[in-house]
Amino acid sequence: MSGGVYGGDEVGAIVVDPGSYTVRIGYAGEDSPKFDIPSTVGRTLDPDTQETKFSIDTVNLTAPRKGCEVSNIMKDGMIEDWDAFENLMDYAYKKCIKSDSQYHPMLCSEAAWNARGKREKICELFFEKYQVPAFFLVKSAVLSAFANGRFNCVVVDSGASHTSAVPVIDGYVLQHAIIKSPLGGDFLTNQVRHFLTKQLSYLITDQSLNYLKEHNIDLAAPYLIAEKKVVREGDPPKWTRRSGLPEVTQSWHSYQERQVVRDFTQAILTCSESAFEIDVATSIPTESYEFPTGYTGEFGSERFRLAESLFDPSFIKGCTSTMLGMSHVVASSISLCDIDLRPSLYSGVVVTGGNSLTNGFVERLNRDLSSRTPPNMRLKMLSAQGVAERRFGSWIGGSILGSLGSFQQMWISRQEYDEAGKSQVDRKCP
Repeated sequence: MSGGVYGGDEVGAIVVDPGSYTVRIGYAGEDSPKFDIPSTVGRTLDPDTQETKFSIDTVNLTAPRKGCEVSNIMKDGMIEDWDAFENLMDYAYKKCIKSDSQYHPMLCSEAAWNARGKREKICELFFEKYQVPAFFLVKSAVLSAFANGRFNCVVVDSGASHTSAVPVIDGYVLQHAIIKSPLGGDFLTNQVRHFLTKQLSYLITDQSLNYLKEHNIDLAAPYLIAEKKVVREGDPPKWTRRSGLPEVTQSWHSYQERQVVRDFTQAILTCSESAFEIDVATSIPTESYEFPTGYTGEFGSERFRLAESLFDPSFIKGCTSTMLGMSHVVASSISLCDIDLRPSLYSGVVVTGGNSLTNGFVERLNRDLSSRTPPNMRLKMLSAQGVAERRFGSWIGGSILGSLGSFQQMWISRQEYDEAGKSQVDRKCP
C-alpha cells in the first residue's frame, strides 16, 4: 500500500473520485471504495446562530428537517459548490476515514475538461486546509482505462449528468476529441418522472396502460408513509400518511421523489437489442414493479420506449437535432482523432459509469457501433461485468495507480507545493 511511513506506521493513500451522483472515497490498494457518499447535500439555516448546517450522507439527507434545501456540489462533472465540498470532505475524514488528513497522501480524480482554476483550487484546498503530505490529480477517463488494463482506448462514461467519450492514448487524454452528450442517468430519470405523472401520455400506446390516463401513479416518497396495506395488482394503493412531519422544502421533497423514480428506472428500464419497434416490444412479457405506496403496476413496451431515447434522441419530445445518441457520441469522438490512432481506439471501447448498468445498454451500444465501424477495423468493447467494477471504474483505476511502486515519485510533495505553490498541479498532473 502506498503512502510511505509516518510515525512508524505505514499509512495508505486516499483516493477520492467525485461524481455527479456520488463521491467515492477509499484507500489505494483496495478493490472498491469504502464509502459512497451522495453528491447532493442539504443546508439548514439555524435561526438562532444564523449558521448553515450541512446534511451529508444518505441517512442525514433522508431525515426530514424543516427548511432543509438540497443542492448538488457538482455541475457538468466539475466541482461547483466548494463550501459544500469542503464540508463533505470534513465529514469523510471525521466519520468515514476516522484519521487525520495530514497522514494520508490524496489522489483525486477530475473530469477530462476540468478548468485550470478548479484544478489549482482543489490542490490548494488539500494542501492548505487538510495539510496532506502529497497530492495528485488524474483525469477520470485515464483511471477508467487503467482499471480495464488499457493505455490506448476510448472511454465511454455514462454517468448521472451526461455521457462522454474520451480518447486516451499512452495514458494521456486527447482534449480536442472529447465529445459530451447530456443524455445520462438524470435525463432518464426526468423522462420517467414525466411519464409516471401522466405528463408524457403521448408515450402510452398500450391498451394495457389505460389506467395511467385515468389516475396518476402516486410517487409518494417513503418518508411520507406510516403504513401501507397489500392490494391486488393494478388496484389503487391504500396507505396512511405519516403525521407530525416538519414542513419540508420543495427541493428536499423533489429529491426524495426523484430517488423513488430512480429506483424504478434502474429496476424496470431496458434497452432493446435493436432499434425500437412497437410490435416487438409489445410481444415481450411485461414486468411488475411495486411503488413505496404499495401500488403494483405492470409495464410493457414503455420500458423499452423510454430507454430508447438514450440511443435515438428523436424519441424525446421537443428534442433538438444537436443531441447525440450513445453510438454517435463514440463514433464522433474517434473520427476526430488521427487516422493512424483509430484502429486502436475501435479495438478498445471501455464502457463505464452507473448509467451503463441500464439493462441491455452495452449490448445495444455494441450493435449500434458495429454498424458505424469502418469495415477495415475491428470493434472490441470492454465492460466490467460486476456492478461495482462498472460504477466505480475510475475509483478502481485510482486505487491501482496510487498503490503502484513506480507511481510514488509522481506525487506533488508538500515541499514542492511550498516552493512553487498551486501552479505545480499544471506542471506535474497532465
